[in-house]
Amino acid sequence: MARDHIVPNDLRAYWMPFTANRQFKKAPRMLVEAEGMYYRNLSGDRVLDSSAGLWCCNAGHRHPKIVKAIQDQARQLDYCPGFQIGHPKAFELANRVVDLAPDGLDHVLFTNSGSEAVDSALKLALAYHRSIGQGERFRLIGRERGYHGVNFGGVSVGGIVANRKVYGSLLTGVDHLRHTHMPEVNRFSRGQPEHGVELAEDLERLAMLHGPETIAAVIIEPVAGSTGVLIPPVGYLERVREICDKYGMLLIFDEVITGFGRLGAPFGSTHYGVTPDMITCAKGLTNGVIPMGGVLCSSKIHDAFMHGPEHMIELFHGYTYSGNPIACAAGLASLDVYRDQGLFEKTHSNASYFEDGLHSLRDLPYVIDIRNEGLVGAVELESIDGLPGKRAFELFIRAFESGLLIRVTGDIIALSPPLIAERSHLDEIFGRLEQLLRTQD
Repeated sequence: MARDHIVPNDLRAYWMPFTANRQFKKAPRMLVEAEGMYYRNLSGDRVLDSSAGLWCCNAGHRHPKIVKAIQDQARQLDYCPGFQIGHPKAFELANRVVDLAPDGLDHVLFTNSGSEAVDSALKLALAYHRSIGQGERFRLIGRERGYHGVNFGGVSVGGIVANRKVYGSLLTGVDHLRHTHMPEVNRFSRGQPEHGVELAEDLERLAMLHGPETIAAVIIEPVAGSTGVLIPPVGYLERVREICDKYGMLLIFDEVITGFGRLGAPFGSTHYGVTPDMITCAKGLTNGVIPMGGVLCSSKIHDAFMHGPEHMIELFHGYTYSGNPIACAAGLASLDVYRDQGLFEKTHSNASYFEDGLHSLRDLPYVIDIRNEGLVGAVELESIDGLPGKRAFELFIRAFESGLLIRVTGDIIALSPPLIAERSHLDEIFGRLEQLLRTQD
């Protein structure tokens, strides 16, 4: 292994995102290389990746086909303006993504992240209703414990308190459905929990409270990931779709995590058989290698903007890096890898093995719940009185020191290994977790 890594001698300048900065800079955790299922730290030790980076490296790390596609594209066309100019790979990638999407989602607007994809979808919803003469629809409905990125729109419709409380009033005209976490009746569920479809009726209540004619869109994650892997109850997504149809509200699925194979299908909407009006995606779109996101939308939404003189811009929205050539090359190569290696099918075949391994941890100290779907799961721990989040954070540190990277949110361990994971890798993840959980204070 190469030893030419530049080690910073001063950590002060970089303000790290979603990080306990003071703690980190006292005892830094540095990763310098990656390949397949493993990172390497500065000492050259392997660190098993049980979270696919941040839910994004579905094909594992440093895949040679993706690396080569990026290198070749940088040599050929490094950047191309996305306004009034195009390049072939952007159109090719859009076509490939649409081919994977549920029927009826026929168009893609590219962004640079999931956060931007969410804000773009919310803007599209508002602009669409205005385009069809329903400008009174200005309200947006999110969900408690929902995570939709960190831009103003996404934080407004999101429902994680810590992400919202210091930023003032945010967007107006926003309300939230109750979350679907019901541990009193669904504890240790395997797959979709049996109880909770009635929580979808909260949308009917909000429609009656505000007037359904004022609601533009509802945005939810098929599986709420960053809040701790909350799986939708049986029938819940179907009922939300029915209520949206009843009142003419658009339904947006935030699939930044569930898109591109995490549940064993191209999208969570495919897995659950419920088609929204828009899907936001990112992360697995480029295997996490180059920042890129997108909004998939129906022809109904797209065509509502296609009017007026042909020389006029139809939608005044977009980004400098929308459809960036190198990002598109990474996206195309990632989709090739998913297809050629059968990773969606591999996830589907490994799901029950992952489920059994995860639930084997249920009787360990302080474990109070376990949840799973596809190749994503959560182990919820009992919180320390007065110190929420501390138990899981200390476990995260111990896991890293032992050669295992896990993702924690509050006192929940969230697992989402790369889709290339062999059963031996899953055994290693659960074996190490068992040892860590048995020896926690």
